[in-house]
Amino acid sequence: MEKILAVAAAAGIAGLTACSVPTADPAAGSRTAVPPSSSSSRAASAGQPPAAPSAGGTRQACELFNALLADYRAVPADDADGFEDIYLQAEDAKDTVPGDLKGLFASLSLLAIDHSAAAEAGGTPGQESKDAVRDAVFANAGTCTAEGVTLRL
Repeated sequence: MEKILAVAAAAGIAGLTACSVPTADPAAGSRTAVPPSSSSSRAASAGQPPAAPSAGGTRQACELFNALLADYRAVPADDADGFEDIYLQAEDAKDTVPGDLKGLFASLSLLAIDHSAAAEAGGTPGQESKDAVRDAVFANAGTCTAEGVTLRL
């Protein structure tokens, strides 16, 4: 199991370095990510995996990312299998979204698989994984905001 997680984490890192993400334009104004609300309707769905965006549209991808992040946050800290489920969903979604939005799902899958490995050892995911999600959210905030979706962090 640990070998699978190590290979998946290495693949996630390689995928992140291959993703091209735009940088925020300071002249466009300040855009910030909003923290998730404490009552997530996705968390209440009791493990129902979200559907992949039908046409791979930008709005659907941004909404799916928010839903997967809410699901990730709802997984108990010691539930390695729960984090692996989020990893698999993020990997599947990454293949269906357009352009630079792939980085959102690549970073979330990296965080989820890192957290899965850490959960087995009783720890927490590495700061690099958390930073990757943060960077991807900020890099794609403008794109999602233009579609009427505020990315959660």
